[in-house]
Formats: sequence, C-alpha cells, structure tokens
Amino acid sequence: MTLLHYFYEQYKNKKNKIAFREKDLGIWKEYKWGDYFERVTKVAIYFNNLGIQKGDTIAIIGDNKPEWVIAELAAQLLGAYPIGIYQDSIANEVEYIINKAETKIVVAEDQEQVDKIIDQKEKFPQIVKVIYYDDKGMYQYNDSLLIFFEDIYDKIDNNDLEDFFQKRLSLLSDNDVAVMCTTSGTTGHPKLAMLSHKNMIFMAKSLAEADPKFETDEFVSFLPLPWIGEQMMTIASALIFGFTINFPESHNTVQNDMKEIGPRIIFSPPRVWENIASTVQMKIMDATPFKKFIYNKMLPVGYRYADLKFEKKKPTIGQKISYWIAYILLFRKLKERLGFTYLRSAMTGGAALGPDTFRFFHALGINLKQIYGQTEIAGISCIHRDDDIDFTSVGKPINGTLVKITEDGEIISKSDAVFLGYYKDEKGTAETIRDGWLYSGDAGYFDENGKLVVIDRKKDLMYLSDNTMFSPQFIENKLKFSPFIKEAVVLGDGKDYITTILNIDMGITGKWAEENKIPYTTYTDLSAKDEVYDLVLKEVQKVNKQLIDKHKINKFVLLYKELDADDGELTRTRKVRRGFIIEKYKDIFDALYSESTSVTTTAVIKLQDGRTKSFTTTINIKYVS
Repeated sequence: MTLLHYFYEQYKNKKNKIAFREKDLGIWKEYKWGDYFERVTKVAIYFNNLGIQKGDTIAIIGDNKPEWVIAELAAQLLGAYPIGIYQDSIANEVEYIINKAETKIVVAEDQEQVDKIIDQKEKFPQIVKVIYYDDKGMYQYNDSLLIFFEDIYDKIDNNDLEDFFQKRLSLLSDNDVAVMCTTSGTTGHPKLAMLSHKNMIFMAKSLAEADPKFETDEFVSFLPLPWIGEQMMTIASALIFGFTINFPESHNTVQNDMKEIGPRIIFSPPRVWENIASTVQMKIMDATPFKKFIYNKMLPVGYRYADLKFEKKKPTIGQKISYWIAYILLFRKLKERLGFTYLRSAMTGGAALGPDTFRFFHALGINLKQIYGQTEIAGISCIHRDDDIDFTSVGKPINGTLVKITEDGEIISKSDAVFLGYYKDEKGTAETIRDGWLYSGDAGYFDENGKLVVIDRKKDLMYLSDNTMFSPQFIENKLKFSPFIKEAVVLGDGKDYITTILNIDMGITGKWAEENKIPYTTYTDLSAKDEVYDLVLKEVQKVNKQLIDKHKINKFVLLYKELDADDGELTRTRKVRRGFIIEKYKDIFDALYSESTSVTTTAVIKLQDGRTKSFTTTINIKYVS
C-alpha cells in the first residue's frame, strides 16, 4: 500500500464526499473526492507529458492551497519526489534547495514566488516548467517556462483517467519516496530527508492509535506544508482516514476562518500556541475592567483544575463546581473566539513547548498533548495519552516505535517510520542511522513512569565555568511565555553566569506603551526605552523565581531588531541559530560578559526591497537583581 492506494480507495468509495474546501473571496468552495481524483490525474498526465520519470524531483513553493497537494500527489503517482520549499525563503535559499534536489518542475504560488525562479533561471538549466496557481499580476510575464495551473486541466482529455491512474499505481511500491522534507538547518544548510510511503503510513496509523482520527473530522491546513507535521496531517492522515481539509483564504484570516470551520483536530508547533497565548493576554490588556476582573479571577481556577489533572488527583465536588462556573463565565467564550469550540484533539510538536504555555491551554479546557519526534522519523515517536498528560515529559513511545537512551544520554529510536536517508548525502545518512537506529541528537531520559523527558539538543546543552549544566531552550521557553517577549536567546556556555538577548513583542509592548503614554516611533526606538527595560526586567525576575540559583539570568539586552529567518538568525521553523547569533552580535555578547552597562554597535537593518540600512545605536545592558 502507498498513499496513492488510500487516495484511490477514498475516491472509489466516497466520490461525493467533501475532500477539501478552499476559501476564496470570502466564499468556501467545496471539492469532492471525485474532483480531487480528476485534478491529480490530469496534473500527473501533464507531468508525464513533460518527461517526468521516477526519481525526478518536483518542487512546490507557496501558501497552502489545493494546488499544492494536487501537485504533490501527481508527483507521487509518477514516482517523482515532491519537495516543499518554505514560502518565505529568500532567493539564495530557493536556489540551494532546487539545485541540491535537481528539481525539474517548480510549482510556485504567485508572482512573488515565480520571481524567485525566473529572476535567476540561468542557474536552473534543468527546470523544464514553472507552474503558478495565482495569476494576479502574471499577465505581464511572457516566458515559455511559465504556465497557469488551471490551464493544465484544459490540456488533458477526460478520457481514460482511471486507466492511467491504475497503470501508474501498479508500478508503485511502499518503499518509494513519498516526499522530501527539509531539516531545520540550525547549523547550516538544511538536509533533504527522503520519507517513503511506508514511513508516512506507519506513522499516521500509529499516531491514530494514540490519538484517533475519523472521517467526520475537520482540519484547517494553515502551517507550511514543507513541515513534516503538516505533511502528516494534510497529506498522510487525510488520505488514510478521509477527513476534510480546509484551506483558509490567507494567513491574515486564519483565526476567523477557523471559527467558521470549527476544526476537530489541530497539530501545531510551539510558536503557534505561544502566539495564541500572547494574543489572548494582549486582548485582555485591552478589555473592559469587568472582563479583566473575570479573567483574573477565573484563570487561577482553571490552573488549579489543570494541576489536578497533571497530578492525577480527583477533583472535589466544590472544585468541579468552581471550574464549571469558570468555564461558563470565561473559558467557553474564549475557546469559541479562538475557533476551538469543537476541538477534540490538540497536539504540539516540532520543538519543546514551555510548561507555562502548556498549563495555560489546559486551564482553558483544551486537552493539549505534546508530541516528540523529528523529520527523519516522519515527525513522531512519542505522544501523551489522554489520561496521562504532564508538562515535563513528551509521553511514551507510540506503538511500533522503540526508544532508547545511549550511554552518553542521546535519544535514539527505531521503527518502520525511520526515513530512507538524506538525498545524495551518504555521509550524513550514515551519521544519523546506525544499525537501524535513528540518532536524534537530543539529550533526554525516561522518568519513573516510563515517559520520555527531552532536555535539549545535545549540541545546545551548555555548561557554566564551574561545570553546571543548563538547557538554554528550557529557560527561553519560560521567557517567551511573557506576552512582552517574542524571542529569547540564552547564553552562558563556559561563562560564570547566564545572560540573554531578548526581542520584545512589538504589538503587545507597543499597546502597553500607548496605554502608559510612552511615545515611540520604530521597533528600535521602543526597545530602547527605559520604561520598556523596566517592564521586561519584571518579566525576567518572574522567570528567575522559577529557576535554581545557578540557572538565574544575570543580565539581558533588548535587541534593536527582531530576529529574522531572512537574516539567518532563525530557521524557517523559527528555531534559534545560536552560533550564528553569537558571531553576528559578538560585540553585544562580549559586553554582556564585561562590566559594561551599555554597548555601542553598528546596527544593520535589511529592508523589504533587499537594501540594507546601517546606523549606530547604543544598547543598554540590564542587570537582574
């Protein structure tokens, strides 16, 4: 069985059931499995007519739309390797992936994405066609490489579609590559991980044993499809279990579109849950005094009830009544506004979620579960079960997955979901897969209940000068629970104490400044305000109270700009590239470990049109008492 076999079964058995919806110009357009099948097969025939063969690569770049998944399944039908590129990737990142993967066809969403290919097409002699699926602004382009996605359907006859599909299906094996996903690339260029149909099917079914999926479920696809988590839900799980995928109109409308759909399942990385928690806190700051009063009175009730669940204690009648009142007065309406009214399954994965954020959602009555895994094992190896949730572990291994801890504390795993290897990188593959075991690079241990506790990436664990070990990610997650802090980079390896470089959240901190009549102009100006430093100091002090003495933050700075993936400071999945940041901001790093109370640096800001702007700025260094 391959994913295409499941796709064909859904088509044969449920031709008239809704496979996916797309919101366009405010209207939800519905597509049945019959429509889905016809489009996939026609695009596969078109690819075939262009000479695409088994083992060729097709790249897709753009927002989540039906055309993305149609192109991916069409590539799979021919035995070609689909690879997703993050839509916010800059030109040189696109160039690296396309040439590394030896891509022959690029499916690009719109003019912005097409330009990343056409403007440097002399670097891609292997590309035979660029297919775009949003034609806004494309009327002025006259290049033989280009074709509009919708025009493909008119080029292919409706006759013999099933015959073509069945013939190509018979040539597929479950060991064929289903998709190539890029790794996070925190220390350099991303690797291209090859995942087979067997990998994806095994993982989707194993996940469903621990967290069931049903054909009546609704799922909103809004996270980048190059991410393995979105691939697992929008492609693999949807094909196997037949639930409906919904594509929102745009990133700006996701929250409203989600309210209209009322998804039953959500699978998102920590940054999404952190952003939702921050947004709630920001809106409470702007609420009426009565609403603030209700929120501040009812939230502690939710926290107490969540803690009982984590501690596996049965609530008393009084506690149940208190929580029921809090739910009626606050949590029910809050879930409705977030689009979570019908939410049954909420999962987070891709990185560790801070315990404060985790606890917050459970207080609201959202049964959020942590998933642990990595791209190379199709995304998942451990998950919390419904009756066994806590915020210190990532749960127990799923069925069919073995997890062990090596003598030096590294997490390794083995299952049918372990990937085939990195594309044309035998050395990297051999370093990652040894004797059938996948070496994660993560440090961890099993607790007394047999649940896996992940400490941090092995290479990211740090040691103070007295050999005290600490996890920067653990401290960063606690800092980011503050609504005023958007990003944190904790430092201290080999030093006498811990420091951190922080980004403020412009929207929330700006609103706070306006309420307190503090004038500002730009992000740089706001982050330099003494009042903002004092505000953030209180947030850092709150975190310090939760840490042992050796792990407390000694000093911090507020960076003059937001950390950005375009500047190489974050990966496309918003993981910190710590080594790069230390090197780039070496003068700030050195000042944090001196007696200085400020540092003057030359700031370089990259503008949206690609130009850079330089200026000299002085950054305060705040000591945390």
